Amino acid sequence: MIRLFPRPVFARTVALTTGLAGLLALLPAAVSAPTATASTATASTGGGLSRADPSLLYRPGTHVRATSGAPAPPKEVSALSWVVADARTGAVLAAHNAHRALPPASTLKTLFAVTALPRIPSGTRHRVTRADLAGVGAGSSLVGITPGQTYDVADLWRGVFLSSGNDAVRVLAGMNGGWKSTIRQMQAKARELGARDTRVVSPDGYDEPGQVSSAYDLAVFGRAGLKMPAFAKYCATVDARFPGDRGSAFGIRNTNKLLTGADGVRRYRGLIGVKNGYTTNAGNTLVAAARRGDRTLLATVMNPQSGASHAVYEEARSLLNWGFEAAPAVTPVGSLEAPRPPSPPRRAAETEKRGPVARARHAEPEPETVAATASAGPRVARAEAAGRPAAPSGYVWPIVFIGAACLAALALFVVRRATRRHRDPAEP
Repeated sequence: MIRLFPRPVFARTVALTTGLAGLLALLPAAVSAPTATASTATASTGGGLSRADPSLLYRPGTHVRATSGAPAPPKEVSALSWVVADARTGAVLAAHNAHRALPPASTLKTLFAVTALPRIPSGTRHRVTRADLAGVGAGSSLVGITPGQTYDVADLWRGVFLSSGNDAVRVLAGMNGGWKSTIRQMQAKARELGARDTRVVSPDGYDEPGQVSSAYDLAVFGRAGLKMPAFAKYCATVDARFPGDRGSAFGIRNTNKLLTGADGVRRYRGLIGVKNGYTTNAGNTLVAAARRGDRTLLATVMNPQSGASHAVYEEARSLLNWGFEAAPAVTPVGSLEAPRPPSPPRRAAETEKRGPVARARHAEPEPETVAATASAGPRVARAEAAGRPAAPSGYVWPIVFIGAACLAALALFVVRRATRRHRDPAEP
C-alpha cells in the first residue's frame, strides 16, 4: 500500500505552508502602516508621541518635533502665542498657539509695508495736508508730521518703521489710494500670503474692534517683508534724521529695543529687524529677525503674561537662541509657505463638459480634508482620526490572493514530488 503523505513529507509540507501563510498574513499590516521616522513623530507639551499632520499648528499648545538630545523650547516664555521659523525656507521650528487670533498692535504695520511699499514709487514727494492726518487715533505713536510740509516717501517710511508713526501710515495710505482702499489691499495681500487669521480694520494697528492677527501670520508678513530690499533696509535702521519745520530736522530712533539696545535691553547679536508694537488691548507684540551664518530666523511673540520688564524682548531673545541651537535637530511642525493656488479655469471648464461623473472625480477637496490627508493616504487619515488602525491600501489584497495561489501551487508541487519519490526510491 502506497502512503500519499508519509510523516516526514507531511511535516515538511505543513511547516512550509504555515510559514508562508504567516508571512502573507503580516503583509497587509506591514504595507499599510506608515514608517515611524523623525518626520512623523510629534512631541508636544502634552507628552508622548502622536502622528503629525499639516493642521498641527491649529491645535492649542506648544508643538516641536525634536530628535533625541535636542534642547526643548524655553519654558520661561509666557506669551499667549509665539512662533519660531526659518526665514529662508519658511519652516516652522516650534510654535505655541500659532493661529490664536489676537490684537497685533503696530506689528500689523509689517503687512501695511508689504502691501503698500511696491505701490508707491520710491522717489515720490508729497505735500501733507490736514485731511491726510484726519482720523489719527488718540494716544497714537507719532513721528511728528506737520501739515503743509513736503516729505520724501523714504522719510515717511522711516517714520513708520523707526517711530511706528501712525501719522506716517495715514499719509502713505492716502498716497496708496485711501484708507479704505488700503484696508482692502492689505486683506487681499494677507490671503495671498496664506495668512488666514488676520482681519484688518486699521492699517496702522491701532486698537479697533475685530482687528486681529496671529503669531503665524505675523511671521508670514515678516518673512515676506525681508524679501523686499526696501523693507529689509528700513526695518534694520537704528536711527535717522526726520524733516522738521522750515528746513530743520530732528533725530528719530527705532523703537525696537532688541535692535537698538536701549533702556537696559541688550542688543541681540545678528538682529536685522523687524517690528515691535504695543496697545492696551494687544499688550506687547514683536516680530524679530536675526541672522547667524547662513541661517535667518524669525521669532514672533504676542502678549507676554509674566509681567517682567521688557518681557517681549527677552522672550524673543530666548526663542531665537533656542532656534539657532536646535534648528539642525528639529523637524518642522509646519510651514509659512502659502498654499498652492487653485486649479486653472481651463481644467474646470473641461471637467464641466465631461458631466457629473467627471466633476465628482476631479472635484477639489475642502481645505480641511487636504490638511488632514497631506501626510498620509485618505484611508489612513480617516482611520487615525477615529482612533482605530488604518485598513490596508487597495493594492494589498491582490498581492494576498496571488500569494495564496502561489502557496497552493507550491504545496501541491511538494506533495506530488514527495509521493513520486516514495513510489520510486531510485529517483534522483
